[in-house]
Amino acid sequence: MAQSNFDRRRINGPEESYQPIFEHDEDERETRWKPGNPRKGRAPRNIRPIFLKAGLINQANGSAYIETEKTKIACAVYGPRQSKTTVYSEKGRLNVEVKFAPFSCTKRRVPIRDAEDRSVAVQIQQALVPSLRLELLPKSTIDIFVTIIENDGIEGCIAAGSVAASVALADAGIEMLGLVASCSAAVVGQELWLDPTNEEGQAASGSLVLAAMPALGTVTSVWQTGSMTPAEAIQGMEACQECCADIHTVMAQSLLENAQNT
Repeated sequence: MAQSNFDRRRINGPEESYQPIFEHDEDERETRWKPGNPRKGRAPRNIRPIFLKAGLINQANGSAYIETEKTKIACAVYGPRQSKTTVYSEKGRLNVEVKFAPFSCTKRRVPIRDAEDRSVAVQIQQALVPSLRLELLPKSTIDIFVTIIENDGIEGCIAAGSVAASVALADAGIEMLGLVASCSAAVVGQELWLDPTNEEGQAASGSLVLAAMPALGTVTSVWQTGSMTPAEAIQGMEACQECCADIHTVMAQSLLENAQNT
């Protein structure tokens, strides 16, 4: 009778379990950044190293993978293809879908789209639409699927997702006015920090994400949240624009390498 509550269809663990303690966990606790301390590892105006690779997904028309330390994002572009709606439209339509992997955050995410997924998708779409020549694609649809494999700050996800999506669109051969580079900034204490991590973003009083086309010197989108003075917002946008020029070089280099290898 004792076996009646035992599930025979799966391997049952012990009744009591304890979380394992690793040596590097204790080291991270001692070296972890705390609010009020100076920034660790990089200067306030420095961003995290970027690894960007185009053309990784063979089934998609265009794809890209971006990694900035603990932020990892894969992007796939399908289209342009004929729109399923019967209404004629002179301009093409851009659809962006963002999905967080269940293991992407500290706490497991339910594999159902929520408000955060839609918010990130809207920000990426607003950053990309001004760069596309949708008037050349009547009654067409371009679908972008962004999968966030690891998340280290929502601002970083929006910026990195916009960069990966722009590279994937260029890899798909879709006509664009220019590549869209994006960078985030946050006000932590009295300083302006570029490319904040999740911990730094939680300690910030305000943050913003700027997307621009450095080749044309135009800004496509600015998203600001929290409390920032007008002077801090202008300073953050100027710093992000300077950083976008460096990110644009990385994007162009990744596309060039992909074109030479194919």
